[in-house]
Amino acid sequence: MITANLDGKRVFVTGGTSGIGLACVRTFASMGAVVVANHLPDDTQATSVISALSRDGYAVSGIAGSVAEPEEVLKCVEHAIHRLDGLDYLINNAGTPGTTEPIPPEDLDKMTEEFWHLILSTNLLGCFRTAKAAASALRSSGGAIVNIASIAGLGTQGSSIAYAASKAGVVNLTRSLARALAPNVRVNAVAPGQTATPWTEGWSDQRKQIAIDKSVLKKRSQPEDIAEAVLFLCAGASMMTGQTIVVDGGMTL
Repeated sequence: MITANLDGKRVFVTGGTSGIGLACVRTFASMGAVVVANHLPDDTQATSVISALSRDGYAVSGIAGSVAEPEEVLKCVEHAIHRLDGLDYLINNAGTPGTTEPIPPEDLDKMTEEFWHLILSTNLLGCFRTAKAAASALRSSGGAIVNIASIAGLGTQGSSIAYAASKAGVVNLTRSLARALAPNVRVNAVAPGQTATPWTEGWSDQRKQIAIDKSVLKKRSQPEDIAEAVLFLCAGASMMTGQTIVVDGGMTL
C-alpha cells in the first residue's frame, strides 16, 4: 500500500460505509485526513461503521442522503463542506447495479424505464450532482475528484446494459469535468474489475472463479486495491486529469 501525509486534508466520499467507499474512507483517514462518509438514509449499518472508525481513532463522520435525489445531494455536499470547513478531495463512489443478479444483454424486457432511471440517476447523474455542488470549494483548495467507474464502461458486459451505459457515461463525464474544472481541479476515474464487495460476495464460487481465471494476476480485486488507486489520483498524479485507470488484475488484457 502506498502512503501519503494527508494531515489537514478534507475528504467527502459518497457511498462511504461499505465496499470500495469504506476502503477509501479508511485509507484516507488512516493517513491523517478528515473524512465525511455519505450513506443512504436507510443504511442500518452506517452508524455502527462510523462509530467503529471513530473508536479506531479516525476523524470520520457520516451524513445520510441519496445521490439519486438532487435536493439530498446538495444538502449533503453543503453540510460536508461546512463540517470540514472546505474540501480537498471528492470521491464519487456511490452507485448501484439495480439488480442482485446480472441481467443478460438479450433480456431487453428487464430494461424498463424505472430501471434505467434508477441506474442513470444514481451512477451517472449522482456523480455530476456532487461534482457541481462541490466545484466552488474544490476550486478554492485546488482539489481533486475521483469517480468510480467500471470496466463495464470500457466495453465489458457488466451487470446489465443500463449499468454498462451508466459507467461509460462516468468515463466520458470524467473527461468533460476535467475540462470544465481546469486548471484548478483535477478530475480522474478508476475503473475496477470484479471486486470483493457486498454485492459480489453473494455470488457463487464458480462465478468468482471466472474472474480469477480471466485475471492475469490470478486473483480478485479487493476494495483496498481500488482505494490505493484513488489515493494515487488524489494525493499524487499532479499532471493527470481526465484519465481513467483500470484496476482489474489484467482481466481486460
